[in-house]
Amino acid sequence: MDYSISRETYRRSASRITMIAHLFGVTAIILLLVWLLHYREGLNIESDDPYRIFNVHPFLMFIGFIFLAGEGKKLLFLFYCISIFAFISLFFVTNNWLVCWMVHAGAIRAAMMAYKTVPAEHQVQKFLHMFVHLAAICLGIVGIHAVFKFHDRQNLTNMYSLHSWIGMGTFCLFILQWLFGLSTFLFPQASSLTRARALPWHVCGGRALLYMAICAAETGLMEKFGFLRLQHGREAHLINFLGLAILLFGITVDLSVALARYV
Repeated sequence: MDYSISRETYRRSASRITMIAHLFGVTAIILLLVWLLHYREGLNIESDDPYRIFNVHPFLMFIGFIFLAGEGKKLLFLFYCISIFAFISLFFVTNNWLVCWMVHAGAIRAAMMAYKTVPAEHQVQKFLHMFVHLAAICLGIVGIHAVFKFHDRQNLTNMYSLHSWIGMGTFCLFILQWLFGLSTFLFPQASSLTRARALPWHVCGGRALLYMAICAAETGLMEKFGFLRLQHGREAHLINFLGLAILLFGITVDLSVALARYV
């Protein structure tokens, strides 16, 4: 008897899980915006209020470091609409065109990436893969700048918590991973044998970095939860649901990528 499974079976499974990943990702964005805009003071990196400066950090780190790094499958129109919504809402809240355009451009690039499923030449897929992660790095730089700026305003010590250690370590490794991929697969491009040997490490490294970024996000939420002395109430429940949405987004993205390797 033939127990082999067709590629179409894996493709359908990966597509369904990808849709679920989109749902968790969008849910996390909505919960994050509700938390920062409704329960906190909003977000503006140029504000005189240090807490509004700090709020730029979790927003951009999730959008760039987790959502952009994890996204990459279909739904161009949906994410284009989300990017427009984020652009308009952020401008009215932050009055900062720079942050708005960065989020807008990042969301469009996330919708366009589709490294495993976009109907384009392999070289085009690689360029999109490179640019969407470059956008994630740019957003991460601004997000890290925001938290250091907040610490300077509040005279707080930098890099003292587990969250900051995991987060900064992940960000540095993310940049190294991007440089490795750029030099090996695009410019100047290694030999075919070297690329074939490096590809499994590159894929596994990217998946590991996604989980490391999720760990950084979860520890950051726990740290903020403790600072705010939350125990019960709507804000506490919202943060818990936000953490679950981020975790489930990462798990479903990883499952989708794993199944897509069989297509």
